[in-house]
Amino acid sequence: MKINNILVVCIGNICRSPMAEYFLKQKYPQLHIESAGISALVGNSADKKACQSMLNYNIDLKSHIAKQLNADLIRQADLILVMSQNQQKHIEKTWPFATGKTFRIGHWQGKNVPDPYQHEQFIFDETCTLIQSCIEDWKPYI
Repeated sequence: MKINNILVVCIGNICRSPMAEYFLKQKYPQLHIESAGISALVGNSADKKACQSMLNYNIDLKSHIAKQLNADLIRQADLILVMSQNQQKHIEKTWPFATGKTFRIGHWQGKNVPDPYQHEQFIFDETCTLIQSCIEDWKPYI
């Protein structure tokens, strides 16, 4: 199946999913890529520490605005990348039609991406590095 539309999901849509979204946009500018949160902090910008971590990769998150996950976003997506098994289960239970196209971003490493929210900058930097390495693993499938 051809992937044209990727949706990245975390909880608040201000830390992990925006980082992954912007890495993917840089790597696949021809694709439609967006992010959303299961319990989004709707209207908020990306966390300052997430912005700082991404600047190490020359990526600016300043334009990001958090939005709530909904059925339309899930319907439009060819691939949904989440941060944990619990998030995958939640999405597949809430929207059964998401089954089969929802995966952990760390699927190929067998890893969840822990939430750095309200942790120190170095935790954000580690999270950012983990997300980038997980995205690399998806290259053969996108």
